[in-house]
Amino acid sequence: MAAFWRAKIKSMSAETARESLILGSYLERTPRSGRRHDEARGLLPSGIVHDARRTWPYGLYVDRAMGSRKWDIDGNEYVDYHGGHGALLLGHQHPAVVAAVQAQLRKGMHFAAGHELQIEWARLIQELIPSAERVRFTSSGTEATLLAMRLARASTGKGKIVRFQTHFHGWHDHAAFGVKEHLDGTPTVGVLADVAANIILVKPNDAAGVARVLGERRDVAAVIIEPVGSSSGAIPTPPAFLQELREITSRHGVLLIFDEVVTGFRVSPGGAQALYGIMPDLTTLAKIVAGGMPGGAVAGRKDILDWLDHEASAAGGRERIAHEGTHNAHPVSAAAGIATLKLIRDTDACARASASAGQLRAGMNTVLEEEGVPWAVYGVHSFFNFFTNPENHAIQPTTFDAQAVPIEWFKPDKRERLLAKMRLAMLVHGIDLKSWRGGIVSSAHTQADIDSTLEAWRRSLRALKEEGDLPQTAAATRAQ
Repeated sequence: MAAFWRAKIKSMSAETARESLILGSYLERTPRSGRRHDEARGLLPSGIVHDARRTWPYGLYVDRAMGSRKWDIDGNEYVDYHGGHGALLLGHQHPAVVAAVQAQLRKGMHFAAGHELQIEWARLIQELIPSAERVRFTSSGTEATLLAMRLARASTGKGKIVRFQTHFHGWHDHAAFGVKEHLDGTPTVGVLADVAANIILVKPNDAAGVARVLGERRDVAAVIIEPVGSSSGAIPTPPAFLQELREITSRHGVLLIFDEVVTGFRVSPGGAQALYGIMPDLTTLAKIVAGGMPGGAVAGRKDILDWLDHEASAAGGRERIAHEGTHNAHPVSAAAGIATLKLIRDTDACARASASAGQLRAGMNTVLEEEGVPWAVYGVHSFFNFFTNPENHAIQPTTFDAQAVPIEWFKPDKRERLLAKMRLAMLVHGIDLKSWRGGIVSSAHTQADIDSTLEAWRRSLRALKEEGDLPQTAAATRAQ
């Protein structure tokens, strides 16, 4: 692949070649990753194992990581803002987490039996997450949201689930549409129409729409939401909306599910629900809950989780929800999760990550303004998101308020090559973003990381301007 692109560049016209300097630099820095990608394409669909890892012309192959940094197989060093897809609040290879995993590996990897760590792990979740009267472990966030929906349907005797357009709840059949496409609720390929018909999609932050659906129907079991908004707040949800949603669902006797797979133990030790003081009926967890290892959980009201309980179901004279899973509460994941949650409970890790992200957002917006690029960097807590302004709205980066502008402004930017080149430019300058959308900050990020990121941001924007991808303006528009 790398050789192909080098040959391609040589054959380009002068104008096109100039446009490809960023690409050429990336290819020169990452030849081994290019070769591995070629090999992977013969084994894996598109040569990847996760859709979010698809990068033009190919993604990095990473050899090792430590703290806030990682190194690819070509020896290049990066400040990492992907953070294990958000699982690594403490950064890579935290000594306490590594020690806990190593200690457990010496004891055994899988017992096919109960172990004491599952009790300690569940107790920590119960201590931190306000809604966690009971906990059931899963192997992933997708499994957790699927189980939460099943619990909601069983406990209410109702079949419909309300979701918000663009909010992501995993890849299972009840959540596989209405995120990036099929916003009208039609099923994506491979999903049965009868399954999709049991999902009701509402526009993000549309309290009136939720109230209307729940007022008109009596077959809705639950409403599920990412509490800071879709894709880590890329389409932001104000905390006031969460309170309104809680009031609406309570009034209509409908369960509220907080999908805290990303926000759990990150926006605060107790997640969004603890930070905002809003109690959902069910909570789904993954990522940080297992300390970077595979793992997830559903937590919530005892009477709902009792639908998994043999004795409670028998006493209630009802059919129980069967739930298996070879790796539920895997001992190694439990060890990593326990060590991580203790550190989050006992230190200011959440606050430090959020403070660093806030400093990064402010600095990146200052650079945008100084470079005359009418984009903005926004977000909450330890997230930062890019508003690339495809419709060229009049904005000032340093005063941009993502919660004050219409949601329609956040529709997908279709300038795929520009966004791909922006990501490549940052990689060339040693910064690994969460694709082109932004990034996630850990408590391991330092002032030096922030400084180098801001310098890379400036250099990347200038490279994009030099190649004609961004307008050569004197300053960003001063109105909003």
